Amino acid sequence: MSLLVLEQGILTTFQDLGRNGFRRFGINPGGAMDSHAVRLINILLGNEENEAALEIHFPAPVFEFEQDTLFALGGADFSAHLDEVRVENWRVIEAKKGSRLSFKQKISGARCYLAVRGGFQTEKWLGSASANLKVGFGKNLQKGDRIFLKESQTNGKSYADVFARVRISSDLIPRYSHFPTVRIIPGAEFGKLTAVSVENLLKKSFKISHLSDRMGFRLEGEPLYLIDETEMVSSAVSFGTIQLLPDGQMVILMADHQTSGGYPRIAHVIEVDLPLVAQLSPNDKLYFEMISEEEAEELLLMRERDLKFLKWAVRLWQKS
Repeated sequence: MSLLVLEQGILTTFQDLGRNGFRRFGINPGGAMDSHAVRLINILLGNEENEAALEIHFPAPVFEFEQDTLFALGGADFSAHLDEVRVENWRVIEAKKGSRLSFKQKISGARCYLAVRGGFQTEKWLGSASANLKVGFGKNLQKGDRIFLKESQTNGKSYADVFARVRISSDLIPRYSHFPTVRIIPGAEFGKLTAVSVENLLKKSFKISHLSDRMGFRLEGEPLYLIDETEMVSSAVSFGTIQLLPDGQMVILMADHQTSGGYPRIAHVIEVDLPLVAQLSPNDKLYFEMISEEEAEELLLMRERDLKFLKWAVRLWQKS
């Protein structure tokens, strides 16, 4: 009842939706960079949304299924092959015992997610299985590691035909791109930007720097400036907060961000567009588009509504 790592990837860790409720102690939530992808494939498999998935980077590992397994892939497209057959993201796939899953080519995105029906057996810290390598919790999977599954994949019943009928609406799948337009709302210090800086923020493109990681994506582009250069008291920040650094460049805080910071918070990436940022790689570019908080909330409500519809559909198909 396990998944065997035949070849090691560059970075493969367990990630769920993070460990919330501990920021007051200086512990960040962490979790999947593209949490929407994790939610989607877990819902598709009939799992709880917070089940841990494997966050995979390219070059990716090779896995061998040591039992019949139902699984799904989401996020980046790494040209996944089950044995020698190309398999798609956003679908439930049945792997037979002895089948091998490999990833041949990075086509789009930076992080692919693998979830199995019923979930993986994982250790938890503060209620989350999400690896945080900087504090020593979790690990980068190595060649020869065995990942155990929580339960029998079929429980004496075949679900393959049931799940084969389930499709995710294209409206729910993020439109990943190497050059997306990312919607933002004003941050607490947005009003301190000079008029020229505001114009540059919204009209110029910015490149993802090589100095980027799960804590933050540094951007390279036209420098931005404040009207008054004043020191700030450290204030709360979150996933998607855009801070202005002393050199005029920006950083977008990502999943492993610090809980507070002293740099100006000039904007925030709206929640529904966080997956677009999470799937960017160094040298990719992005534009920013400013929208209102009301628009951002409406977009999030629409997405959550569509996710509920998907859950209901999966439950109905399971019962059919």
